[in-house]
Amino acid sequence: MHNHLPPPPTTTRTTTKISTPFILIATTLFSLLLILSFTFTSSPTPPPHPPHPHPSLFPNHQPHRLLFHHNPNDQNTLLPTPPSIAYLISGSTKDSSRIIRLLFSIYHPRNQYLLHLDKKASQSERDNLALYIQSVPLFKAAQNVNFIGKADFVYPIGSSALSATLHGASVLLRVSHRWDWLINLSAADYPLVTQDDLLHILSYLPKDLNFVNHTSYIGWRESRKLKPIVVDPGLYLEEEDEVFYATQKRELPDAYQLFSGSSSAILSRKFIEFCILGTDNLPRTLLMYLSNSPSSASVYFPTILCNSRKFNRTTINHNMQYASFNSRQEARKLNSSDFNDLVMSGAAFATPFKANDPILDQIDRELLHHKYDEPVPGGWCLGDNETDKCTLWGDAEVLRPGPGAKRLEKHFVELFTNGTFRSSRCAYE
Repeated sequence: MHNHLPPPPTTTRTTTKISTPFILIATTLFSLLLILSFTFTSSPTPPPHPPHPHPSLFPNHQPHRLLFHHNPNDQNTLLPTPPSIAYLISGSTKDSSRIIRLLFSIYHPRNQYLLHLDKKASQSERDNLALYIQSVPLFKAAQNVNFIGKADFVYPIGSSALSATLHGASVLLRVSHRWDWLINLSAADYPLVTQDDLLHILSYLPKDLNFVNHTSYIGWRESRKLKPIVVDPGLYLEEEDEVFYATQKRELPDAYQLFSGSSSAILSRKFIEFCILGTDNLPRTLLMYLSNSPSSASVYFPTILCNSRKFNRTTINHNMQYASFNSRQEARKLNSSDFNDLVMSGAAFATPFKANDPILDQIDRELLHHKYDEPVPGGWCLGDNETDKCTLWGDAEVLRPGPGAKRLEKHFVELFTNGTFRSSRCAYE
């Protein structure tokens, strides 16, 4: 079922250096245009109606669902309607196979998926990924997997990664009005629970909660991540180039307090609308400030959440993702020796993994119970064959949570009890 895509052809690119003042002016103008583009996305013109999904997946939209229970005597119980998650999955050159594997591991008909291969990938690789997605009958039936055709550059240093995330979030807002949370993942991420587990637990939580690592302690980041001025070529060049560091540095802002945290997060739809469509100017002001910052992606969302009266009390200091850091505070690659720690962490995701590392096969086999090129079986899969349960589709509102739901439940209980919840919030004083 899964076809490995050929690597893109190698190309040689040359660029011309531009003077520092011109680059700074160009990136500032780009930031203004980016802000204006987000403003215009609030136009009342509705998007075109997509084809209707297959009726077997969504037979009705009643405010309840039938759930499989551990108690055999309790057959029919009305429970909250499961939420919908919008996933933004990003990758670069030679990441097509990793993106497809990640997509199958987190796939559920209720969710929305947006795939982005950045400009470092060749156009042929991007086209092949799109053709593969269009060839999967399940994706065509659910009408919930889309991809960005006009790719963005994404540099690890600079603001192009943040720009790409906001671009993807704005597209997802246009694609569907039904999703409740946005989760942005990279090709190096992988789930530790099934979507039935995650949707089951999230159905009991308020939909305005935001899960993102954050801290007001800046420390060493002040001199290395916040005060330096960089020029991200992904904002103004059509071809790949090196990130340019200016000789000047700038002071930290005093109109708002900077928070540092994680670039990956679970963010509510209300908060995403606040960042992209809202009338408050803080998201745009901070976007302008971070346009020449080395660590925009890890500062933007935590800072807006913690400086907004509307959202600072909805913030949970955990992004539900497991990572292990070395002495330089860099996330190290996970391997099979970390498996028990991943399970015991109670996290929903983990990062980063090497491509096709054996631990991914172990997660597929022991936690997700699927093959890497097939969707994870859930309550909507009605097939009789254990090796191909999801060839026959049922109601997508039916969930079958497993042991992963228990691990998530325990983790959330720890977050919300014993004063942890109040002490971890960036409450406005």
